[in-house]
Amino acid sequence: MTKHRIYAVSVASVYPLYVAKAEKKGRSKAEVDEVICWLTGYSSNGLTDQLTKKTSFEDFFAQAPGMNPARSLIAGVVCGVRVEEIQEPVMREIRYLDKLIDELAKGKAMEKILRK
Repeated sequence: MTKHRIYAVSVASVYPLYVAKAEKKGRSKAEVDEVICWLTGYSSNGLTDQLTKKTSFEDFFAQAPGMNPARSLIAGVVCGVRVEEIQEPVMREIRYLDKLIDELAKGKAMEKILRK
């Protein structure tokens, strides 16, 4: 089975798009970082380091210090696909992140986004 090409894309190349999407809706870069760190377990410095190294999505998730167990509570549709039905682990993690950024941009309260 061939890997999806998004796996090789650097998180750093998509990160500005996440920030722009959030900021366009009145949210902040700090909130984007908080969501990413909540999902992956990276510290703020760890996230910055991964962005600086231009780490691929596949490696970004593989090297994550501690994927949040509450991420399994993330549900909904991203790009026409239900995230909870995605079988491939890396793609599911990418879509979890996409869904969190969508929720942030839609103005959802941070407590709900972080499943508190």
